[in-house]
Amino acid sequence: MLTDLSPLIAATARWLTAAYPPCGGALASALCEVQARQAVTVAAWLRYPTEIDAGLVTLAGPGGADRLDWVTGAEPAGDQPAEDWAWRTWVDEVVASWAATLLTDAELAGLAVAALAEGEHSAGPAEFRRLLTPDDGDHRAAALLRHPDLLAPVAGLHHDQLLLRLAPGRSLAA
Repeated sequence: MLTDLSPLIAATARWLTAAYPPCGGALASALCEVQARQAVTVAAWLRYPTEIDAGLVTLAGPGGADRLDWVTGAEPAGDQPAEDWAWRTWVDEVVASWAATLLTDAELAGLAVAALAEGEHSAGPAEFRRLLTPDDGDHRAAALLRHPDLLAPVAGLHHDQLLLRLAPGRSLAA
């Protein structure tokens, strides 16, 4: 059973950066993508804290981007060739919602990274620097991706579940 969350993380980060594109050139695009990927990684590791959880989601599939597209008003994949939209089936709505919350709430982002210590995934705050302590360049590059009002529809989808997961004394087992 595949227990690697990288397809889910890559697809969900790609969806976020497509829905909330970078502001600027190639450097801004790279900075925006790194921030999205860090937020999605934290969210995915919180949502799927064990190898068993990761294996189950890779077996069953994360659900896709359809509802996220509807909430944000994005155009459906429709008539595009399958290779242009197949990655969208790996987008995880809950992970995207949690990542959106982490991108717009520094306090919750810090709690989320700290909570990772309770799961099987190991990483320290330094690995998530652009999520936790973005500099001015990070903010400029990801102005849309970090805008609380713009991300509110996505962040609100599963905000309560994230708060429950981060509640003190809560086990990370799904």
